[in-house]
Amino acid sequence: MKATVISDGAWGTALAMRLIGNGHNVTLWGPFPDYVEEMRRTRRNDRFLKGVELPEALELQEDLSAAISGSQLLVLAAPSQYARKTLEQLSKSGFDRRQVLVNVAKGIEVKTLKRMDELVRDILGPRLRYAALSGPSHAEEVSREVPTAVVVASRNAEAAQVVQQAFMSEVFRVYTTTDVIGVELGGALKNVYAIAAGVCDGMELGDNSKAALITRGIAEMARVGMALGGRARTFSGLSGVGDMIVTCNSRHSRNRHVGVELGKGRKLNEIVQEMGMVVAEGVRTTESAWQLARKLKVDAPIIGEVYAGLYEDKDPRQGVRDLMTREAKAE
Repeated sequence: MKATVISDGAWGTALAMRLIGNGHNVTLWGPFPDYVEEMRRTRRNDRFLKGVELPEALELQEDLSAAISGSQLLVLAAPSQYARKTLEQLSKSGFDRRQVLVNVAKGIEVKTLKRMDELVRDILGPRLRYAALSGPSHAEEVSREVPTAVVVASRNAEAAQVVQQAFMSEVFRVYTTTDVIGVELGGALKNVYAIAAGVCDGMELGDNSKAALITRGIAEMARVGMALGGRARTFSGLSGVGDMIVTCNSRHSRNRHVGVELGKGRKLNEIVQEMGMVVAEGVRTTESAWQLARKLKVDAPIIGEVYAGLYEDKDPRQGVRDLMTREAKAE
């Protein structure tokens, strides 16, 4: 089929390469014409995915209308906080509701507290062939064909099958589910806990501390996710536990990196500025998750401490002490 990947970040680029590897006709769209031209010339995307050669068959396009024309599959890979602007542009660029749209960004819009599914339907309308793809899948490894397993969620069985068949290969296994809410929340919330895990590493707290953080984070993620309509089982799967494990431990994780630097005593604005155009989704998602937990009256102490560290300049060491000295309770 013809497929278009919307956004030339690391994850979008890696998925475009995966689709090329499966024999599809693929276009990668980027929002900055000068950089798209640079990628055409160098056949590399060193701004976001260093050291990887772009396949000659991959078409690079800065015109969104031209990029999506005739595509059966659209992969929405813009970071969640930029998704609204990208979707508004997509709605004016000849988007056809018959096209399958699969979102791969992991986040919750800050101002509206909406998941990507809700945001997409607000802008593009109902009755879409929509799916969400998530799971433990760093772009750096997918681009090198490291065996990876993910899950695609859709209420439309045909859309889920289209995405599954498009991406499935001997190095990229795709499962399906109908729990769009759970899959999107698992993918978004794990980034918050990855920041907390990075703080543990930055403070050199050790394996015990990190294991406790991940385990209690999974329980907290499920509480928040189920309060919003996700299924308990989903948070024990690839988009929950699976993504939590990889993001909290990997050297590739941008969110963990932010936490590591915070744990070393650096300030958030300095860390983010140093990262440049590379986005750590968990920084903004922490704000959304904190607001949601308060709105729902869900007990989410880890989210609260990450929020306090990011936005209230709370010393991470005090945050750890406050978590450890909470009222004793049953597991």
